[in-house]
Amino acid sequence: MARVDGGDLAELEGFVGGILKSLEPAERRKLFRQITTNMRRQQRERIRAQRNPDGSAFEKRRAPIEPQPVNHTIKFLYPAGGSGAPRVALLKSWVRQGPIFTGYDIAAGGIRSFERDKVVKWLRADPADENKSAGRIRNRPTIRQHAMFRKIGRVMQAGQSDQEAWIGFGGMVAAVAQVHQFGLKDKPARHARETRYARRELLGMTSAEREALLDAVIEHLAGD
Repeated sequence: MARVDGGDLAELEGFVGGILKSLEPAERRKLFRQITTNMRRQQRERIRAQRNPDGSAFEKRRAPIEPQPVNHTIKFLYPAGGSGAPRVALLKSWVRQGPIFTGYDIAAGGIRSFERDKVVKWLRADPADENKSAGRIRNRPTIRQHAMFRKIGRVMQAGQSDQEAWIGFGGMVAAVAQVHQFGLKDKPARHARETRYARRELLGMTSAEREALLDAVIEHLAGD
């Protein structure tokens, strides 16, 4: 892949954009599907690493607005992998961040994140469940720090038509993502005071990603 500077890259993007308009709608849709697949993978990897598009690390969350782990056990049915057959999840030492909660899932044997809206059914935790060991979580701040970012990349959506390609978030997750993307004010809890969150660019492209995207488009147009 040839390296180009910012000015050349912008000029090349304009040139390629003009060529795309000449493609048949079905061909554009096929290309856009390939583009969104690659873009979503790149964005998810960067969010998981908690990095902004410029390579800087996400600003760490302030201690006063971090939720404290809840120690009582919760039990529920949840789609395996987020979309599979329902399985029993049994959480101890968990935290909630808006529509997402994260904790030690005894049934899975590790830290897992869940979307509240996807819970199939809440179950009653019996005494035997309460007495089960959740293992020793040595670094609880790590759980809090990853409570949202661990999951938010997984629920990223992508779509395309014969006119455009996009990636982003939907529903309640979109509201949470918007606060972090632009550093907006929000309430960390229902009855808490409004606070300004640090800006963390969940969506954005690095120069290398833009070049890779252009390479993919050019290769497709060349018939490679």
